[in-house]
Amino acid sequence: MKSGFVSLIGRPNVGKSTLLNTILNDKISIISSKPGTTRNLIQGIYNEEDTQIVFVDTPGIHKPVNKLGTRLNNQSYFSMHDVDVILFLIDGSEKFGSGDAFIIEALKTLEKPVILVINKIDKMTDDDILLKIDEYRNYFDFIEIVPISAEKNDNVERLISVIKNYLPDNVKYFPNEQKTSATDEFRICEIVREKILRLTNDEVPYSVTCILNSFDKEENIINISVDIIVDRESLKKIIIGKKGVMIKEIGSLAREDLENIFSSKVYLELYVKTLRKWRDKDKLLNELGFENEKM
Repeated sequence: MKSGFVSLIGRPNVGKSTLLNTILNDKISIISSKPGTTRNLIQGIYNEEDTQIVFVDTPGIHKPVNKLGTRLNNQSYFSMHDVDVILFLIDGSEKFGSGDAFIIEALKTLEKPVILVINKIDKMTDDDILLKIDEYRNYFDFIEIVPISAEKNDNVERLISVIKNYLPDNVKYFPNEQKTSATDEFRICEIVREKILRLTNDEVPYSVTCILNSFDKEENIINISVDIIVDRESLKKIIIGKKGVMIKEIGSLAREDLENIFSSKVYLELYVKTLRKWRDKDKLLNELGFENEKM
């Protein structure tokens, strides 16, 4: 039996959540084309007969502009210290940037095996991939380098094989049937937030979070109520939409996913509320569940 904890780190929008969902063949972490989608440490659990890998999907490391951003960075840094293996995920089709350099400097302070995962190779030629491997070898002594396409599920199986070589434990942390440590409450709120990210413009996603009001299971239906929190009245109007069209579409898409997750009919109610400057208020961030992890 081999087991261990593996952290997925990288800049925003490099495909960490997509990779986690591909590995587990399930929707554990929400995905979006907009950067900064993941806001919490999310554990996904991969099981084979003789292997258990606990993946930790982290918020993308970025230059913070508010207290929420600082807390998200702290979560990512904390996860690097508290795992057995680190996967540094990059978008192979993008140029090396200051964000990558910042992460590499943090990696140099750790004594952990670090695997470079070059994602989105479906957008690259073979020559591009080789050049990217040579480039990153100059920045850090990676224990392995694995090119993949998380979206196309290309070479992901090899990545799993490589990770197995560095798992240090021989115990099973979770039951075989468990795919995530995330609560139902968390997954419900994330599904609703994902639909908001998909349907609204770039200004809205960074100002929105969701809170579960109620979750009642009956024999043939699950009744769910969720508050959508924004920091300005103008955003509230955008999410509700003209004659309520936008919030109805958000609810319809979210309900479809929730019915698949829970294998039950779902009745979903959504309410939009304004909490001004919630991303910069420590008390509100604590109440909303954004832990301020510090080493």
